[in-house]
Amino acid sequence: MPGPAKSAPAPRKVSKDVVTKVQKKDGKKHKHSHKESCSMYVYKVLKQVHPDTGISSKAMGVMNSFVNNIFEHIGGEASHLVHYNKCSTITSWVIQTAMCLLLPGELAKPAMPKCTKAVSKYTSFR
Repeated sequence: MPGPAKSAPAPRKVSKDVVTKVQKKDGKKHKHSHKESCSMYVYKVLKQVHPDTGISSKAMGVMNSFVNNIFEHIGGEASHLVHYNKCSTITSWVIQTAMCLLLPGELAKPAMPKCTKAVSKYTSFR
């Protein structure tokens, strides 16, 4: 008589930020890429502003694309400013100037004190 059937081992839990390797049919392994996203930060800000409001996954995707787009535009403008001034370092001053150039007046005014506060907080934390 055959013995009791052996059960398969329990699957390992893998952290989300770890790149996992998966065995393909041909025996080769490939890595899953880890997509970076701002959704956690967008959600935290949403809860600070409107604690009782939620957001759908499609809307979060739109917000993530928006944040990435603004980030690329600010970085590009900062790169141009550094090139124009014949410098080689993007400083917090360059980022603030790029923000002032990119954002319309009514958005740039309240953004400047927040940017200054963030830079001073980062400098004191470091």
